[in-house]
Amino acid sequence: MIGYKHPCRYCDELIPPNSKVCPLCGRVNPLGSLRCPNCRDVVRRQWKNCSNCGISLSITCPYCDEPTYFGDYCYECDARLMVVCSNEECELEQPPIGEQCKECGKALEPLEDGGES
Repeated sequence: MIGYKHPCRYCDELIPPNSKVCPLCGRVNPLGSLRCPNCRDVVRRQWKNCSNCGISLSITCPYCDEPTYFGDYCYECDARLMVVCSNEECELEQPPIGEQCKECGKALEPLEDGGES
């Protein structure tokens, strides 16, 4: 492990600099800025729309049906905000930014494990 530890965006504990999952709280993407689910530009929680592509950053959680800010987790029920393509040949996991899979165009469904990861 080379480099300084950085605070996890969720639990604020110091973790290794290249962590994809926080080893302490178990959340994914614990480092760096939040990114737009459409264009991957940096976004902030207070923003209503992405400053680059204009997509709305407010979504309905596929697990609790409450409005929430787009991030890695729902701010209401704490579920991971990912859905999966219903096409058995595709099954791509992706952010819930539309009704259809961005790869094959089939319908999207919530993850079977309730978004836990």
